[in-house]
Amino acid sequence: MFRELVTDVFFDLDHTLWDFEKNSALTFEKILDEHRVGVDLHDFLKVYVPANLAFWKLYREEKISKEELRYQRLKSVFDTLGHPISDDTINLLAEAYIKLLSTQTHLFPNTLEILEYLKPKYRLHIITNGFQEIQDKKLKNSNIYSYFEHVVNSEMAGVKKPNPYIFELALARANTSGERSLMIGDSLEADIQGAMAVGLHALHFDPHEGPKHDFCDMIHDLHEIKTYL
Repeated sequence: MFRELVTDVFFDLDHTLWDFEKNSALTFEKILDEHRVGVDLHDFLKVYVPANLAFWKLYREEKISKEELRYQRLKSVFDTLGHPISDDTINLLAEAYIKLLSTQTHLFPNTLEILEYLKPKYRLHIITNGFQEIQDKKLKNSNIYSYFEHVVNSEMAGVKKPNPYIFELALARANTSGERSLMIGDSLEADIQGAMAVGLHALHFDPHEGPKHDFCDMIHDLHEIKTYL
């Protein structure tokens, strides 16, 4: 479908190549134990995972700051669990989480295989809403940094996906056009609708097999990219 058109492939990072939920769970397992926070990890994550997505949506929409994101996503979980905890401890956890998270290296199944497959045929890039220092560490520690020619993040762009400017900046940096580019990501709103609004082709990666839609084709495993490229 895209074989004859596309020269550049743009990937989202978290939840698309880098297994955010797995790496996040391992990080919390360690820091909750180290700081002697007496909550069950399973109970914690059950509340944290949707809360984190909700606060990231607010951050994406410029409704909260980076500092509020990092504090409130933890504070809301402990409040929901009815677990008393001081602001000092929350701030220590937030700092420890950011520091340790980027050292985790779990990728989605077939990430390395698909990058190896694509690299000789296409120019590969990243567009991420994460923070530059953290995202670069994730890429380097996971040994996938070298696959990508350009890594464009929301910090350098000054806006977050789905804002058109971050996609336009990525296209300009890669010296390509939307017509010759494909965006692959997990977020329908941020990655898919954002990319398509500025003329990129899109492929929705949904490992959890969520609701179907008509915006573009969906894949549930990265190896399915071979069907399109």
